[in-house]
Amino acid sequence: MKAICLIGPALCFLFAMSSCTRTTPSVHRGLPQEYHEAYQQIYGHCYDSVPYAVVGLDLYSEGLGLDKKRQIRGTGYNLCITDIFVPDSLLEEGEYQSLRSSSAQGVDAPQPFSFLPGKDYEGYPHGIYILNIENDKVLSIQVVDSGAFAYRNDSLLFSLYFRNTYGYKATYKCTFAGSLIPWLKQ
Repeated sequence: MKAICLIGPALCFLFAMSSCTRTTPSVHRGLPQEYHEAYQQIYGHCYDSVPYAVVGLDLYSEGLGLDKKRQIRGTGYNLCITDIFVPDSLLEEGEYQSLRSSSAQGVDAPQPFSFLPGKDYEGYPHGIYILNIENDKVLSIQVVDSGAFAYRNDSLLFSLYFRNTYGYKATYKCTFAGSLIPWLKQ
C-alpha cells in the first residue's frame, strides 16, 4: 500500500514535467568557451545587389591555427562566419544579428550589422558554422541556425543557436579577446 502511495505522486510529477516546454535553450557542452586567435577576412563590396561591404570572421581555439601558408594545423575548433555586412570595409564596434531565414523566401535583406545564418549547401557549410578538427582533418561540421555577437574594444562575445544531434535547440556562448588579424581575400 505504501508503494502505491509513493508511486502515484511520482507519476503525477513526471506527467506534469513531461508536459512542460523548455523556455530557455540548453548551453552546448564540449565546445570551447573562448577562442585564442581570430582573423577578419575582408571581402569588400562583393555582392552587386548589396550596397554594404562584407567581412568574415575565422576564430581558432587553443591548439588550432593557421600556418605560414594559411593552412589549418592542429586539433581544436574553428568558428566561421562567412558573410557579415558592414557599413564601411572593416568590422565596426556594435551589436550584430543574424538575418532571419525562411525556407520559402531565403533570408531577410542584408543590413549593416547583420550576417547570414548557417546553411548547408550540398555538403558545404556557409554562413555560421563550427569545424571540429583533429590532426589537421575535419571530424565534424556544426551548422549554426542563428545568433548574435557584440564587438567592443578588441573583444567578441557570441551567442549562437543551433539544433543539436537530438533535434533540440542548443545555445552556445563563447568569447574572443585580442586583436583581429586582417586577411584580405583575393
